[in-house]
Amino acid sequence: MTFKIVLQYVLPHRALSRVVYWATRWTFAPWKNWLISTIVRNYQVNMTEAVQSDPSAYQHFNAFFTRKLRADARLADADPATLLCPADGRISQSGDIVEGRIFQAKGHDYTAAELLGDEAAAAPYRNGRFVNVYLSPRDYHRVHMPLAGRLKETVHVPGRIFSVAPFAVEAIPRLFARNERLVCHFEGEHGPFVLVMVGAILVSSVATVWDGLVIPPYASSIRRKSFEGQDITLERFAEMARFNMGSTVILLMPEGMATLDTLQHQQPVQVGQRIGSC
Repeated sequence: MTFKIVLQYVLPHRALSRVVYWATRWTFAPWKNWLISTIVRNYQVNMTEAVQSDPSAYQHFNAFFTRKLRADARLADADPATLLCPADGRISQSGDIVEGRIFQAKGHDYTAAELLGDEAAAAPYRNGRFVNVYLSPRDYHRVHMPLAGRLKETVHVPGRIFSVAPFAVEAIPRLFARNERLVCHFEGEHGPFVLVMVGAILVSSVATVWDGLVIPPYASSIRRKSFEGQDITLERFAEMARFNMGSTVILLMPEGMATLDTLQHQQPVQVGQRIGSC
């Protein structure tokens, strides 16, 4: 076990995340400008895509990190029958869910029931499909709808806040089923589907378009919130949530809903591009 992996187990995840949450919202100009310029330079962030292209104009680091893009920077695939990529980033893994098990990396998998925090809720996805997109610090951090859907329920599942970078995914068993996460259940034209916003080390903060900031606070037990009867429907390609600091989004679909295109491990992807068809 490498030193980096050992650190993942021993670091005080939530304490560090609270410090970073505060630090990324500090408006002191020298601090926030240094932090933003460091990320832009080191990760080669393309600021020409942003509505506000001047890095120093952002109120604080988190405003930069969750920056809005120009309307023409991302476009949905024109065919309404296609499945859209929900986030910018890279494909961590994708493919079939086999008897309820989801492939993580060589030698590691986890169950849909563990990921969703509910055995019954996982049943429709037992032999379905999944797509896992990893967002790095350089990426656009707003998540969009792969299909149109009506929000049914959210489930805030407590857990650790391990890194979701490739080195951790390859080494930490059941990582995505262990990290703090927000499970968003939708009902679409072709059936149910789930988008899971998985937190990561340093902040692990998630906000949705319907509820605003959801994480933090961090959970000590599973928290469910029903939206039945509220008619919250999001169109295909609409923004649904954002990460305040980076992480991973996982899409689950039941058997027969969609076929996935051939997606390669670590393939770069963008919001709105075709990843399959319904």
